[in-house]
Amino acid sequence: MRIAHVITRMIIGGAQENTLFTCQDLVSEYDDDVLLITGPALGPEGDLLSANRGQQVPVKVIDSLRRMIHPLRDWKAYRAIKRALREFRPDVVHTHSAKGGILGRYAAHAVGTPAIVHTVHGAPFHNYQGRAGRLFYQWCERRAASRCHHLVSVADAMTDLMLTANIAPPDKFTTIYSGMDVEPFLNAHEHRDAVRKKYGISDDQVVIGKVARLFELKGHEFVVAAAREVIAENANTRFMFVGDGILREQLQGQIERAGLQDYFIFTGLVNPEQIPSMLAAMDVLVHTSLREGLARALPQALITGKPVVSFDIDGAREVAINDETGFLIPAEDTAGLAKALGALVVDPMLRERLGSAGRERFTEQFRHQRMTAQLRLLYQQLLD
Repeated sequence: MRIAHVITRMIIGGAQENTLFTCQDLVSEYDDDVLLITGPALGPEGDLLSANRGQQVPVKVIDSLRRMIHPLRDWKAYRAIKRALREFRPDVVHTHSAKGGILGRYAAHAVGTPAIVHTVHGAPFHNYQGRAGRLFYQWCERRAASRCHHLVSVADAMTDLMLTANIAPPDKFTTIYSGMDVEPFLNAHEHRDAVRKKYGISDDQVVIGKVARLFELKGHEFVVAAAREVIAENANTRFMFVGDGILREQLQGQIERAGLQDYFIFTGLVNPEQIPSMLAAMDVLVHTSLREGLARALPQALITGKPVVSFDIDGAREVAINDETGFLIPAEDTAGLAKALGALVVDPMLRERLGSAGRERFTEQFRHQRMTAQLRLLYQQLLD
């Protein structure tokens, strides 16, 4: 097949890793002709395509394709995507992210692409927006959905959200979990001691980690609030924030005002290849985002053998299963968060039981080869 993927920017992030794995698998496993169309990788998160990570996949960078709404620039990006598709003449156009998804679907429809697919990694509308903004994005998604043949959700919860907003009918959705390279997570434990030594973590200290950009709606402030109670009961606890972003100084200020600076570790930005070893250094993963399709950190931690504690948002409940792989807490419930984290800190047997169950349950489900096989079968069905 000839397949074009369109995404707003290839920063270090879950949707981007999903897209890159898909493109690479289509080339290496199926000998497809693939073109990745993207805007510049702007932002503090880092460039996923640097260090030759995307060397197998031809990439077309469109400078006007940016995340922020800008009518003139967006019109230029739409026309540039349309030109790129006319030149490439794909059988399938598969779009990702809000801006790339909307412009890419319109462009693919305009040039008559036989099969147009969009993946819902996370809806662009949510309850933490103003009503006008939420209704505007819902309208945009309805219009774009009418210009594609199928929608892929990374979690059942994403389909439910889109159906509630009347974006498209139920038969237009399929859930395909976001794939990853599971082997580094299965073998991550060999790096545990070296990483803990690097950050001055002793053998008897229990590390609660969060992997996310230091950004709005990622919920780091709830972890800091819960940490007071956890540390008061268990002074051997340490908290590790893996990632960087615009809220770093604000969060460090919150921690200092609480007198907890000796208990928190900021790793800064790390390459995706380092995530398995960072998870290995942890004992528990905490996820407190207020919106996210299905955070890759949750299955990654479970495949590494670590239990998870997550706010009950979007697709989290599909992997954070109460008293089976971790604990699910109502969003913004810092008291419940502190209680769950505290229970795991004091009970190594509970950590082992929940982490092992997660590894056994989700390793095969999240292999990127499985994801790509399911996507390619969907492409074929649409073309047939």
